[in-house]
Amino acid sequence: MTVALMWEARAVDGAGAELLEWARAQVQVLAAEPVRRELFRAPQDRVLVITWWDASYDAELPELPEPDVHLISRAVHRWRFESVDGNA
Repeated sequence: MTVALMWEARAVDGAGAELLEWARAQVQVLAAEPVRRELFRAPQDRVLVITWWDASYDAELPELPEPDVHLISRAVHRWRFESVDGNA
């Protein structure tokens, strides 16, 4: 089974590039290597990280931590999804 972990944060005004670099560094030092990882950015200095894992939905998986409070304007949002058969 493939599980996708999504991590999304909104930087304080003007700190989007710094938050993106912070997330990029964090995803490189996860305790285990994901099958795949992607980083995205969006307006309002938002950063999204998606990691894919070959694991069960409830598996213990390494996640990105909370950034320092000086970088973010609100709490980090996290979601977990499992892949489903596209033929359903």
